[in-house]
Amino acid sequence: MKTSREQIVAYRIEAQQLYRTAKQIRSLAVLDIGVQESAGEQARLAFDARLPNTPSPAAFGPDASLALVWSLRGAPYVHRRADLDDLAAALYPLSETDAAQRLNETGPSVQRAGIAALDQFTIAVDAMRDAVRKPTAKGAVSTAVSKAVPKVMLRNCRACKTSHISDSAMRASFLAAGLEMQPDTSPPVMFRRKGARVTTKPNARALGKLVRAYLTLLGPATPVQAAGYLEARRADVEQAWPDDLVEVQVDGVGRASSKAWLPPEAVDALESPPEPDLVRLLGAFDPYLQARDRDLIVPDTSVHKAMWPVLGRPGAVFVDGEVAGTWRPKASGGKLTIVLDEFAPLPPPVRERVDAEAERVAAVRGLRLAAVTGP
Repeated sequence: MKTSREQIVAYRIEAQQLYRTAKQIRSLAVLDIGVQESAGEQARLAFDARLPNTPSPAAFGPDASLALVWSLRGAPYVHRRADLDDLAAALYPLSETDAAQRLNETGPSVQRAGIAALDQFTIAVDAMRDAVRKPTAKGAVSTAVSKAVPKVMLRNCRACKTSHISDSAMRASFLAAGLEMQPDTSPPVMFRRKGARVTTKPNARALGKLVRAYLTLLGPATPVQAAGYLEARRADVEQAWPDDLVEVQVDGVGRASSKAWLPPEAVDALESPPEPDLVRLLGAFDPYLQARDRDLIVPDTSVHKAMWPVLGRPGAVFVDGEVAGTWRPKASGGKLTIVLDEFAPLPPPVRERVDAEAERVAAVRGLRLAAVTGP
């Protein structure tokens, strides 16, 4: 089938429930791929953009249905706790090269160590599991793991003036070890997830399910884009690529046209999505902004550096399917100011809706909105 950028944008908005059609957090479709967390608020901002009411600060934690873990790309993510075993299997390295990549190693460094990357990964999983028998802060876990693993797996740390297990190895092996983190702890406090099974091998079927969820929420997409989101090797992702996908010809993005894929059950929704009519202040790591086809999200590549800087990423002013600017929060004395950087002046009716969304952002942070201003 053929489709346009406008159709894809409209499709993704509806697929991700940005019309606030979800009734409760557990039913949010974006949890099928997880929601990235940062600064203790990004996940709640994503939830708020999709729910009628502002979510509670206790939305996830040891006694909730959602859990905070290191998962995709080693970043902190919120997932349904019930999905974590399958997720751990989906993210378990599928090859020696994949394991080296997840450990942030290279082929030569693995050869020098004399321990295969897959074996290093298994060693790290076992050591992480053994180190966390009760709620334990990251530093203590790192110390215990560093004592347990072979010395060749340690890395020199200038800040600590010692050698210890790398942060990459801890993050990569965390989920397979059956661990999760207590929200709002810094440095993070880790604990064993009740009933978790320690993952000892990859599962292509679980990976295929995760790929399918990505394509449903952020598709149509290519294997390269899916692999980039998962931070996995394209060759490994292609092994788990679903075999029933529909090929889609995408017009008007980058080149004259390009090929992408979508699950067959999503085709009808892509063919006739509702015309976008919404205003949202999306958080910096909102799932909508996590797609790897950034030229589709924001066709004007001149603003990409402002949208996705290496450090200090802003939120997005999202108006009727288009990113109309960026926003940043400034908190002081229990009050919050939202600073807008509009790509073009917003019409007064849109600005009023932005102000209403700013009130919700303040509520998410437990603050009172002071003002919505320009840069």
